[in-house]
Amino acid sequence: MKSQGVLRALPFVAISGVVLADLLVGPTLVFLPLLTLGPAFASVSGGIRRTAAVGVLSLVVYVPLAAYDQLLGRPQNTLTMASIVGVTGASMLASVLRIGRERKLATVRLVAEAAQRVLLRPVPRRAGDLTVALSYTSAAAEAQIGGDLYEVVVTPEGVRLLIGDVQGKGLEAVETAAWVLGAFREAAYDQAELLGVAERLETSLARHLSGEKFVTAILAEVHDEEIWLLNCGHPAPLVLGGDGGVHLAEPPEEAAPLGLAELGSPRPKPYGVPFGDGDQILFYTDGVIEARDRSGVFYPLEERVRLLRAPDPQAALDELRADLLRHVGGPVPDDAAMLLLRRAETHRRPADPVVGADEMGREDATTGRS
Repeated sequence: MKSQGVLRALPFVAISGVVLADLLVGPTLVFLPLLTLGPAFASVSGGIRRTAAVGVLSLVVYVPLAAYDQLLGRPQNTLTMASIVGVTGASMLASVLRIGRERKLATVRLVAEAAQRVLLRPVPRRAGDLTVALSYTSAAAEAQIGGDLYEVVVTPEGVRLLIGDVQGKGLEAVETAAWVLGAFREAAYDQAELLGVAERLETSLARHLSGEKFVTAILAEVHDEEIWLLNCGHPAPLVLGGDGGVHLAEPPEEAAPLGLAELGSPRPKPYGVPFGDGDQILFYTDGVIEARDRSGVFYPLEERVRLLRAPDPQAALDELRADLLRHVGGPVPDDAAMLLLRRAETHRRPADPVVGADEMGREDATTGRS
């Protein structure tokens, strides 16, 4: 990386600068103690041997400059040399500690990536006449997973999907997200009705969550010419008609998020939405619509869905994500997940096989693209 090259060159730039300044100014103003900057800067990017070598270079450069400044034999000369040796030793120790921390961080990242592949595993990119595109942007620095979750499975009842948002952040939210996904992956195959899947999730969360924590979610099941939705307190998805129309697929009644059943909150009711040739439906979490620019203006998702009209669904969703990041002008303040489902212009024959991610290319959640 360019920044790494700058850091590696910095010790030599510092030493060269001290030499030049000392020669130009002369013995009237002594810059030689600043030669300690060489090994100090070397410890930032180099190993113990490189740091020691830069320290030796500083001493080699110091001797002729000290003679030029008529410092040899004076107490100041001994003090400066001792300073260079001392700073070099301390820098070597700092270099060893830094390398140790970097190795531990690399190990932790490998574990996190493995956990990510289990939690947000690749989903089928195509099933029958449906194409799936995904995007996940974590609010945590250097992270690719958080409290948002998604899953798409092909079951005997049809294609079923889940998108949700766990209350809270951090490792506790990731743990809850993993719990919800595990329960959904089992219930989606076992339950004949979408409401039964939701009840299984509710039962599972009742054993896991404590207090008044909850998970907003949408469960969906795709059929010919329609898609059935079960909204548990989650932002309503956007339907993009093949004719150019755009509307929110609002539930007929407000329902509580998952995890609040014991409080007597209203339960969700399934409702159907037309979903025919050329139609698209965009599921998203509140991290998308609650993202603000520097002026405090929320991201205008409904105005920007025109970007999803591109021929390739994944490229279209990637462009929408890039537009979201441009609007924010930096990292998103909350996890932002988007799942785009597009139905082909012409239905395939019922006998057409389901094409999984191994054949069409699976989503890699470790990249910025999903």
